[in-house]
Amino acid sequence: MLRGPVESGQYLAIRYTERLAEIGAVGSVGSVGDSYDNAAAESLIGLFKTEVIRRRGPWRGLDQVEIATLEWVDWFNNRRLHGACGNIPPSEYEQQHYRQITALESIEAAEPSLH
Repeated sequence: MLRGPVESGQYLAIRYTERLAEIGAVGSVGSVGDSYDNAAAESLIGLFKTEVIRRRGPWRGLDQVEIATLEWVDWFNNRRLHGACGNIPPSEYEQQHYRQITALESIEAAEPSLH
């Protein structure tokens, strides 16, 4: 079977998959070491383009884009109210999560062992 030349996007996807295999990561979402979900990444990039790049442009240079990006990421993680997180910022939700884990671990450590 004859195949056409590999396009650059295909080549990158192949190299990416090979690299995941080299380091023992799984090319899916769900556990530590897994690859990130392309659809989620593309959705986030699309949101960023809509909310920042197109709305606040035209840009005079890369420095302006970099500063706007950092401001947006800070807002997105630290001040944006997220409905799936109980209308609190994602960073606050994450802090609550780790406080709960620490509290549970403290309780488990204080309980006498049944073994």
